[in-house]
Amino acid sequence: MPQVKSNGITIEYESFGPEDRETILLIMGLGAQLTMWPVELCEELVSRGYRVIRYDNRDVGLSTKFDELGMPDMTAIFGALVAGKPAQSPYSLDDMAKDAVGLLDALGVQRAHIAGASMGGMIAQLVAINHPERALSLTSIMSTTGNPELPQGKPEAMAVLMTPAPEGDIPAAIERGMLAWNTIGSPGYRTDEKTLREWVTRDV
Repeated sequence: MPQVKSNGITIEYESFGPEDRETILLIMGLGAQLTMWPVELCEELVSRGYRVIRYDNRDVGLSTKFDELGMPDMTAIFGALVAGKPAQSPYSLDDMAKDAVGLLDALGVQRAHIAGASMGGMIAQLVAINHPERALSLTSIMSTTGNPELPQGKPEAMAVLMTPAPEGDIPAAIERGMLAWNTIGSPGYRTDEKTLREWVTRDV
């Protein structure tokens, strides 16, 4: 897949459909690669007349890694967010929103429909807030504003999100991914186990 320089880092991305159409930018959530946006979804959106771009956030997939900064303390970060306090982390969601805008700049896309899932929804919100001239629309999926007064996620969902994936143990990482997606997935629209396992395996 192609890469571009964006906001001082390298971003891995994939584009579907003609470049002269209105663009939908898909932003995935915490720790998930661009491949978690199903190809079938991207192709369906193209059939509806759009260009679709999906990409790896920083520290994910084939985009720039910040291994030298160490593993963030997700428990402390989530705790700070719930308490309405600043989270101590090497970079912020604002930085990740700048990555998204930088990707659009690199691809010559002036305005796009911004869609994000989970943490990607929070990034999408910041793109729309901080760069409103770049957003044709905003779609925030299974996400939040981060306002501590809003209802929190279910304890089992928060627990699985705060549990780091096993390093160097691919089978364990796949099972952790299956648990995570089965926990946070829609109870009314379940992804069949075979398809989900294919997605998770591809994402490891």
